[in-house]
Amino acid sequence: MEEGELARAARNGDREAFGRLYELNAACVHGVLLALVPREDARDLVQEVFLLALRSITRLEEPERFGPWVCAIARNRARDLLKSRRASTELLDDPPAPSAEDGTDDAEQAQRVMAELRALPEAYRETLLLRLVEGLGGPEIARRTGLTPGSVRVNLCRGMKLLRERLERAEGRR
Repeated sequence: MEEGELARAARNGDREAFGRLYELNAACVHGVLLALVPREDARDLVQEVFLLALRSITRLEEPERFGPWVCAIARNRARDLLKSRRASTELLDDPPAPSAEDGTDDAEQAQRVMAELRALPEAYRETLLLRLVEGLGGPEIARRTGLTPGSVRVNLCRGMKLLRERLERAEGRR
């Protein structure tokens, strides 16, 4: 069943169809949230976003745009959370601190990459996280977020370029 058909069925009360929509969109929603809030919050917010979507799915006017709609809910919910915390400072690095057993170099490098990624403009940050962390391809990112495929390509290309530059600069400072 196509996503639009699933959304129509969910709008008519079919919980199984909504469950399938969750399966199809959870990774994308997680990536969108991860671009805005710390990892621990993103995990919790995924459930909250889908609960909000379930409660308001009857107001979804274009069922074939469920993915972009639920991503917009995710962005709004993340921003609401940040406002409620009066988060006016940059996100802190949130990967766990490396331990002796971890392969410390890898863990430290992951922290550096995440910090640099989080410092990118939101459009680049979101598409890069969806690509690099959630493993979504360009066409899938476009379909799920409502961006055009061209915009996704541009965001990924420019975002990767900026990320590389930032990482090279950071490496030079070390």
